[in-house]
Amino acid sequence: MTTIGVGNIRVGGCGKTPHVEYLLRLFSDQCRTAVLSRGYRRKSRGYVVDDGSHSTSLLGDEPAMMAQKFPQVTVAVCEKRLAGVKKLLESDNPPQLVVLDDSFQHRYIKPTINILLTEYGKPYFRDRILPFGDLREPRSAHYRANIIVVTKSPESINPIERHNIVTSLKLQPYQKVFFSSIHYSDPLPLMGGNPLPLNTLDGALVLAGIANPDPMVQHVSGHCQTSLLKYPDHHRYSVSDLKHIRKTFELQVKGDRRIIVTTEKDAVRLRQLADKEAMAGLPIYYLPITVYIHPNKEYDFDETVQKIVLDNNLFQDKMKTTPLMKKEKYESRDLF
Repeated sequence: MTTIGVGNIRVGGCGKTPHVEYLLRLFSDQCRTAVLSRGYRRKSRGYVVDDGSHSTSLLGDEPAMMAQKFPQVTVAVCEKRLAGVKKLLESDNPPQLVVLDDSFQHRYIKPTINILLTEYGKPYFRDRILPFGDLREPRSAHYRANIIVVTKSPESINPIERHNIVTSLKLQPYQKVFFSSIHYSDPLPLMGGNPLPLNTLDGALVLAGIANPDPMVQHVSGHCQTSLLKYPDHHRYSVSDLKHIRKTFELQVKGDRRIIVTTEKDAVRLRQLADKEAMAGLPIYYLPITVYIHPNKEYDFDETVQKIVLDNNLFQDKMKTTPLMKKEKYESRDLF
């Protein structure tokens, strides 16, 4: 089995979920793939696998969203990542690849590939450890990564700026760096339907319960008049919230063609509200996002991770009955 860890060393959102989804799209048709997360703010405990309900109460927000988007992937949550991996391997159809979501601080498992994300506008080399900054670990923690991805980058980066960032990252010989950008698609209706281009709208209310809605607001405001209604990260919406959302929408957004635009994560929580009548008449859409990884003259991201994953799985299939593999069953090797 191969493991890929995705995480960061800074508090706040840096785009972990869309990068995990990028890996799921890349591998789920090539090998048996699972994703293991902590399941933040779920109501369940211990090891849980999606039962087909895609419930945020059962799995947490991000895993529930991934379970809905990737039915071919085993989505599991567990507070203890090592215990979760063991459970996955003991299942009737164990995965060949496990993507570990938000795992950089969890040291009990050494991933085959350890991917560290750092935000373009807030890189770790310009930050300090808590409480003087927003780093959860010292900057030196980046040495544990095999791959560093600079997320939320502009689509076009000045070569000099790129060189300065790469230099400031202080890469080790075994580390590779990539830059990624967020790509937004046209908004989709919350309960299903056809996409609606933003440039056909008079106005939009951005409804966001995420850590950093600024990139989304900037994108929407580039197409129409925009207002923001922000809730705390992972907010659980209530009927009273919907009343407030409706009032804000009516007061702040003008025009004949106007909608409420929310995130994919918020959409999952809104769909699971028991009182669907509270949303009646509200034109709620969500904004799908994907990650674009910039081309690199030296090496390609997809080829880099695919070669390691596929070669590692082939090796383990040949050697799975040996005592050595049994001993190292839950500890991946550093193949860089």
